[in-house]
Amino acid sequence: MAKPILVANWKNRPGSLSEAKALLKNLSKKSRLYKNLSVFIAPPAPYFDLVSTRTKNFAKLASQDIPPLSQGTFTGMITPEILKSFGVRLAIIGHSERRLLGETSTDVSEKIKTALRSGIAPLVCIGEKNRDADGEHFEFLRDELKKSLAGLNARSAREILIAYEPAWAIGKGAKDALIPSELTQSVIFLKKQLADLYGRSVAESIPILYGGSVEGENAGSLMRETYIRGFLVGHASLSAGSFEEIAESLISKP
Repeated sequence: MAKPILVANWKNRPGSLSEAKALLKNLSKKSRLYKNLSVFIAPPAPYFDLVSTRTKNFAKLASQDIPPLSQGTFTGMITPEILKSFGVRLAIIGHSERRLLGETSTDVSEKIKTALRSGIAPLVCIGEKNRDADGEHFEFLRDELKKSLAGLNARSAREILIAYEPAWAIGKGAKDALIPSELTQSVIFLKKQLADLYGRSVAESIPILYGGSVEGENAGSLMRETYIRGFLVGHASLSAGSFEEIAESLISKP
């Protein structure tokens, strides 16, 4: 069975190089634990070299985004070639914070294709802005997933990962995350949509992670009682202790 997946999205933190070094030093103390997982760390770009160098024995480097174009001269853009030169293996695409800034599902679709052409695994973020008792958010999820994966064939779809991250649950506490039964509903729904697009075999091969107020307090139940394959972790990944708790929950026996 494939290892559980744990992705750390540092966003625009830590605030200094010295803080980043301290965090990595503390994370490395549990390197033996992280070897039981597929761990990816997505730091701010200026920390790429530091993270790549100091996590070689327990984690892979990821990027928080990828450009929609792989060639050309564009000021401020970090090309896939540059990302790969640092050892980036995975790119977070379509994060809710990027979508809030105006990124569309069409943009996400182009970025997925760029990542795949470049040999970088796309972690495609999908999630409703609000959750309602009538289930209308499922229509939003269907539309966002379909448009984000537009133009992707079944063979390419096997190379992607999905992160289900309801926007309303991000950046809060564990009590604000989805409860296991609600997360199970959403994962089953997404698997059904993927099966409709690519067939059941492909749908089953695509890992679905959860992101949205994941902490040590709730990670265990979310992992054991649902069909997710791991987590996309935001603020809790900036604490070595919290990240360790989440990692432990992914490999502990029920």
